[in-house]
Amino acid sequence: MSRSRHPQEPDRNNLIDDAKTRLKKLDVGAKYSHLSSHKYSVLVPLVAREGKLHLLFTVRSEKKKKLVTPVVGFIDHNFEAQPNPDEVKDVFLVPLDYFLHPRVYYPYHFTQAGHSFVMHCFEYRRPEDGVTYFIRGLTARFAVVVALIILEQKPTFEVEYNLNDLLSSCEKQLLLYHATSKL
Repeated sequence: MSRSRHPQEPDRNNLIDDAKTRLKKLDVGAKYSHLSSHKYSVLVPLVAREGKLHLLFTVRSEKKKKLVTPVVGFIDHNFEAQPNPDEVKDVFLVPLDYFLHPRVYYPYHFTQAGHSFVMHCFEYRRPEDGVTYFIRGLTARFAVVVALIILEQKPTFEVEYNLNDLLSSCEKQLLLYHATSKL
């Protein structure tokens, strides 16, 4: 009887394949590329470890205000970050399901141009060393949307999206936010 060298590999591959299938269902391609001449993309890196998907985050030293498109990518489970300390202060993983079932979450409600918005704010404590990270703003918004799409679960907090028609409600929120944003 032969033994697999990597017994978790089929589970990891299934996890990633399922996530890719769910993401493809809601891929809008270049549908909104006409909205701004100042367009940027941000990678939403997912890694499968210990039977779960995790988001890989970096703590950056600067912020830019432009139209940002999330691009979900999958990285190898053996990936070890080697950041440039002049650009990145820290790198950490957060389980994807944390963005639907967080231990510490608080919403920040605000009104802009007569429209109400919610900024999701997460506090995540890394179990290995107890370091606490704050994930909010656009980063938190992208994390919530990716978790909703891939995990297909209802969060423990209210979201501004219609979970029965996630694509349309995400598009509506994007267009509304872009129209009212001072970016």
